[in-house]
Amino acid sequence: MEKNEKCVIKFTCASGAKVPSYQSKGAAGADVCAFLSEDVVIESGEYKMIPTGLFLEIPEGFEVQVRPRSGLSAKNGVTVLNTPGTIDSDYRGEVKVILINHSKQPFTVKNGDRIAQLVIASVVQASFESAARLSSTERGEGGFGSTGIRG
Repeated sequence: MEKNEKCVIKFTCASGAKVPSYQSKGAAGADVCAFLSEDVVIESGEYKMIPTGLFLEIPEGFEVQVRPRSGLSAKNGVTVLNTPGTIDSDYRGEVKVILINHSKQPFTVKNGDRIAQLVIASVVQASFESAARLSSTERGEGGFGSTGIRG
């Protein structure tokens, strides 16, 4: 696929659900909205699955990543719990977003609120091969934090 070629995501949606939309020309993520019959309150430290009313048909070789909206996180302490969440190309169920409230105040999600963003990404499936040993590197088995915090 060429750089400027568009990936087409087919969708259906419940009556009244909002279609994902890009908020600027250069946006990587399309905002997705809550589809609720009544407000949902997420207490401090609590998480809830929020429906969107959207059902997607993602082309094989692609995934849709569900990511937080920076404004929602920065202003309200609310983010996507399993970020980035992955919607596989063979999934046909409703897109739902798991929101968690890291703030000290309850957060109310209302119908139509922009709660996350969807980013389209290419997928490569690998072959896993057993090996007697792995090649060595300078880092080796150094894990979390092994490269330090400062340059």
